[in-house]
Amino acid sequence: MRIINKRQILDAFDADAVTLLLKQGFIAYSQQRVQQPPVQHFLFEQASGDCCIKSAWLEGDEQFVIKVSSGFYHNALQGLASNQGLMMAFSAQTGVPQALLLDEGWLTALRTALAGRIAAELCAPADIPAIGLIGCGMQARLQLQHLKPQTTCRDVWVWGRNEPALDAFRREAEAEGFRVQTTQDAAELAGHCRLIVTTTPSREPILRAADIQPGTHITAVGADAQGKQELESSLVASADVLLVDAVSQCTEYGEIATAYRQGLLQSTPIVEFGTALAQGIKVRSDPRQITLADLTGLAIQDVQIVKGILARL
Repeated sequence: MRIINKRQILDAFDADAVTLLLKQGFIAYSQQRVQQPPVQHFLFEQASGDCCIKSAWLEGDEQFVIKVSSGFYHNALQGLASNQGLMMAFSAQTGVPQALLLDEGWLTALRTALAGRIAAELCAPADIPAIGLIGCGMQARLQLQHLKPQTTCRDVWVWGRNEPALDAFRREAEAEGFRVQTTQDAAELAGHCRLIVTTTPSREPILRAADIQPGTHITAVGADAQGKQELESSLVASADVLLVDAVSQCTEYGEIATAYRQGLLQSTPIVEFGTALAQGIKVRSDPRQITLADLTGLAIQDVQIVKGILARL
């Protein structure tokens, strides 16, 4: 069995190649060509942590993948990274372990950021005066980095609760050529931005319906387990179109789950990534529409990014 460390993984990472693989994976999932058992979730309230175990096999592939990913949100106080994880590839013919990828959570973070890039490709308005980021951690940084090829917009607003963290984000983003405004008022951010990405583990809404301007697209990344919610239900219900990675996951514990349980989405089109990609459609059909992409994370994404890394090693 090959053991691959984080440095080797990051050196082998090719964003464009993995983006193509992710698109193929989303399509395969929506066409029911993926075996993907239910996600296992752990919640560690005393440590402000959670962990998920995901696994999948794309029919016809020579390998299947199991992933363990955790987020412990007080780790920064101990000088530790908030996210951790690893991925394991096994032969689909013999079950023999083939590779252990000690990515320390980076592969999960990267495939999530690239899904945000795909969401923007499918939904973002043509005119983006500014990009908004809710959260200023690693995922927010990666989302901004991988949106760069998708839009010429270089004006950014970022929201966070911690001024030193906001300042650090601003300095890093400005070094990458962005013009950055920081705020602790999410409504102020929404007033300036038409492409917004939410990246926090919040358990109470940060953005509200009254904050959002016509023509805005929101990619919601943070709600990937029960109890997490970054958008108020009335904001979700106000969307003209919902794009989801998986209807089954998103309606159970994604950003749209609360509004769905409340019966607020009965007249709202819900489109899976794979369906939109297979049909080659633009989810946004009117420049004033509000669109929302809900990313809960699919194990097929882990399969595809592992495939992309191993192909280059």
